[in-house]
Amino acid sequence: MNQRQLPAAFEANVREMLGAEADAFLQSYKERRTQGLRLNTLKSGYGRVPASQAVARFGLESVPWCPSGYYYEEPHRPGRHPYHAAGLYYIQEPSAMSAAELLAPQPGETVLDLAAAPGGKTSHLAALMQGRGLLVSNEIHPERAKILAENVERMGIAHALVTCATPGELSRRFPEAFDRIMLDAPCSGEGMFRKDPDAIAEWSPEHVEMCAARQWDILQDAYKMLKPGGHLAYSTCTFNRQENEETIARLLEAYPDMELLADKRLWPHLEKGEGHFVALLRKAAREDELADVRPGKPTKAARGKSSGKTNAAAEAYRQFLDFAAAELPGFTPQGVPVLFGDALYLLPEAFQSGLSPSVLEGLKVPRAGLQLAQLKKNRVEPAHALAMALQPEQAKRSFDLNAEETDIHAWLRGESLPVPSGLHGWTLVTVDGLPVGWGKASQGQLKNHLPKGLRVLGGQ
Repeated sequence: MNQRQLPAAFEANVREMLGAEADAFLQSYKERRTQGLRLNTLKSGYGRVPASQAVARFGLESVPWCPSGYYYEEPHRPGRHPYHAAGLYYIQEPSAMSAAELLAPQPGETVLDLAAAPGGKTSHLAALMQGRGLLVSNEIHPERAKILAENVERMGIAHALVTCATPGELSRRFPEAFDRIMLDAPCSGEGMFRKDPDAIAEWSPEHVEMCAARQWDILQDAYKMLKPGGHLAYSTCTFNRQENEETIARLLEAYPDMELLADKRLWPHLEKGEGHFVALLRKAAREDELADVRPGKPTKAARGKSSGKTNAAAEAYRQFLDFAAAELPGFTPQGVPVLFGDALYLLPEAFQSGLSPSVLEGLKVPRAGLQLAQLKKNRVEPAHALAMALQPEQAKRSFDLNAEETDIHAWLRGESLPVPSGLHGWTLVTVDGLPVGWGKASQGQLKNHLPKGLRVLGGQ
C-alpha cells in the first residue's frame, strides 16, 4: 500500500504520538498484511488430527501473545480447507487475539461479549472458558448477529447465548450480572488500514470524534452490567488516543470504583500484526452489596407470560431424550430446554440456578444456547449445531472422511455418499475425526443433512 494514500490528519497524529518512530510505522504500510488463525481448543484436543498436524499442514508460526494463535502465509488458504468447516480453527487477525488473552475468562464464569460479530473474540472467550459457564454474545445488527450465530455453531460452542440488542436494552435486563465483559468497541479502524484500504476513505477527524462518543455511550452500559469485583476489557483496532487512552480516562473519572489494571498497544512496526489497543479494568468489590446482587434478575419490562411454552418445551425435550438414549449414548445434556417454533434449544446451565429464562422474554435471541433438534410431526431431527458440538464417541454411529480425498468436498457441497450396506440411521459425519454434520444412512446411501445455507461455503 502506498503511504501517500493515508489521510494527512492521520499521519500528523501518528507523528505526534510516535516522534522518531513514525517513519518506521509509516513504512510498515508498504509491507504485506499479517494473516493468522487461532486453533479452537474446544475441538483440537480430540479426533485423529492433533493440532501439531494442522500447524505443519499450513506452515504455521506461533503468535507470541496467544498460545493457540498462529501466523500463516500465502499460498496457504486454511479458510477453504475442510478443517475450517469442521471448526478446528478461526481465521483471525493476530493482534486481535490479545484482547481475550488479557481478559482471561475462567471456566464457570458469566461473561459478556458486548459487540461480538463476527465471532473471533467470542470463540476465543468460549475456548478459554473450556465450554463451561455462560457466554452472552451480543450484536446489534441483525445480519451480523446471524453471522455471529453461524460461527458460534461452527466452532461447536454449546454454552453461548447469541443476542441481538442495544447495549441499553441489555443493561436493563442484566444489571451487575457479568464476571467479565469484553467490549471490542466500534472504532475508526486505523489499525485496519493495511488490511482494508476502504477504511481509509471512511476516516476523518470527525469520524474519530463520532466513534469516541459512541464508545462512551456503550462503556456506560458495560459498567452497569459488570459485577462488583468484575473485569472489563476495552478493545479497539485504532491508534488515536481519543478513542483509547482518553476514553479510558473519562471512564475512570466518571466511575471512581473502576481501576485500570493494564493496557497494551500493538503497533505494526514493532510487532507482527495489525494495530490494536486493549485495556483491562476492574470494578471494585462492594462486600455489603454483593449478597443483594442477583445476576440477570429480569426487570418488570422483561417479564412476560410463558404462553404455555414451558409445557411444550418439556414435552419436546422428553422426545429428544428418548432419541438421545437410542442415538447418542455418550451425550449427557445439561441445561434448560426452550422451544422456538419447532426448534428445541438447551439454555446453558446458568439458567438452572440464579438466572431466570424470563429475562429473555421480548429479547431477540438468534441462538438460545445449543440447538438440539427440530421437532417434525413428533419426529426428532437432530440439529446441525448439535453435531458440531459433539465428540465422535458420543454418537452411536459415525462415518469418517479423509480431508485429502474427494468425498469430503462432495459432502460439503451437499451430495449424498455411498456407505456400507450395514449402516442404518442417523450418522455423525466426520473429517479426520472432526464432526461436520449429520447424515442418515439407508440402503447403502448416506443422505446429506448439511444445512443448505452452509453447502456453497463449505464446498469451495
